[in-house]
Amino acid sequence: MSRRKSPVKREGLAGLLGASADLAQAPPTEQTLAVKDLQPGQGQPRREFNDQSLGELAESIRQRGILQPLLVRPVQGGFEIVAGERRWRAAQLAGLQEVPVMIRELSDQEARHLALIENLQREDLNMVDEVDAKLELVASTLNLTREAARSRLMQLLREEEGDDHHALENLFSTLGESWSNFAKTKLRILNWPELLLDAVREGLPYTLAGVIVSAPESEHQRLLKQARAGASREELKAEVQLLKTAQTPEPPRLARVGKVLSSRKWAAGLDAQEQKDVEKWLARMPHVLQKALGGNETQENS
Repeated sequence: MSRRKSPVKREGLAGLLGASADLAQAPPTEQTLAVKDLQPGQGQPRREFNDQSLGELAESIRQRGILQPLLVRPVQGGFEIVAGERRWRAAQLAGLQEVPVMIRELSDQEARHLALIENLQREDLNMVDEVDAKLELVASTLNLTREAARSRLMQLLREEEGDDHHALENLFSTLGESWSNFAKTKLRILNWPELLLDAVREGLPYTLAGVIVSAPESEHQRLLKQARAGASREELKAEVQLLKTAQTPEPPRLARVGKVLSSRKWAAGLDAQEQKDVEKWLARMPHVLQKALGGNETQENS
């Protein structure tokens, strides 16, 4: 099951950092560090490293080397990888003892920011991890917690343009979409059941998950099984529609009668005998209905 392409522009770290682009500029001379002197970043946003994908990258590294240096920062005990942990892992599989690096003095916030942006450049990035990363960038930009950032995004959709709008426009101009589109169409995914979030992380297309989430939650497991077996989006939509129809309660008989009697088209289609039959039936209507109609029917039919 193929994963979606990330919408982030392929400009490299420098193109994505705006005013902070100097942090990612290549050094004037090539530098290398021993792989054993590097350690994964504490703020690494990537949650999984596919073994097959790592193996393919390792083979590419054996043949062509590492084409893009890792971005690292000095920390106690060595160097922490800010961007490029996947290349570091693949380099070890390829048997490399050293890797090319760019060393930069970065604060925890700057390192996290860069790691998130590099993560958003992944070709196989799933929608859940994309939303997580972008929300964290929003939180960092607005100096808020993640939950506060979610609320603030929805508020900004209703507010007049201000400083926070401009800050988000600058941020999202490097991410391939508008902040308002992100808030309106993607942020809601974080409200989905964990079962569907895990399925998207594992490779289920977001478009299929978006159909399944509209079904009763008790049916999600069964629909996921169909999706993984190859069911198309249209097939899943048809299945969900059947489920919704089956769960729609039939309107009460009284409501159906009222709807028929209020139809002018139905009344106009009655012949003379049918009209008499209806009038006789109405003359025997319960007192509670006569009272609700104002008592006119009792007088007219007496």
